[in-house]
Amino acid sequence: MILISSPARAWEEIRLDEDKRRVFVNFAYPMIGFCGLSVFIGSLLAKGWAGPESFQYAMTQCCAVAVSLFGGYFLAAYLINGLCVRMFKMKSDILLTQQFAGYALVVVFMLQIIIGLLPDFNIIALLLQFYTIYVVWEGADKLMEVEEKYRLRFTILASILLLACPMVIQVIFNKLMVVLN
Repeated sequence: MILISSPARAWEEIRLDEDKRRVFVNFAYPMIGFCGLSVFIGSLLAKGWAGPESFQYAMTQCCAVAVSLFGGYFLAAYLINGLCVRMFKMKSDILLTQQFAGYALVVVFMLQIIIGLLPDFNIIALLLQFYTIYVVWEGADKLMEVEEKYRLRFTILASILLLACPMVIQVIFNKLMVVLN
């Protein structure tokens, strides 16, 4: 919650954490699980408990969200690390980038949990996703230590990747589900 209410302070605390892998177990994986669970519950509430079709639909939606967030997280981290090396003249540090991407997705995770249970808030959630830009802006300085002259460009590109990667994977997953069914 501190990342949402006070990103600058949260990034300072995260920077002090020496175990960069802690983001996986303590934050990213549980948040992906909560997102999947909220979508599962929301799908069951929307479709009802009528039979196996509603359960299958809920499981499919749950898997789509979990796969898209999981894959989107790692894809965005990989691409951001590549940007850091190629465009911003930084050294490759995939663990740092994964730590950054995991925590920077906090807004996406929270909105996915809310939309999973309350799908009518979808339009509001699309607007609130832009708060990710501010979270990334603060993280670029505090955690990633991007030079000031590259900070704006890094923020824009990293934010686009963090928002787009899960969306693209979810679209592909949903298209594959239709084709494979």
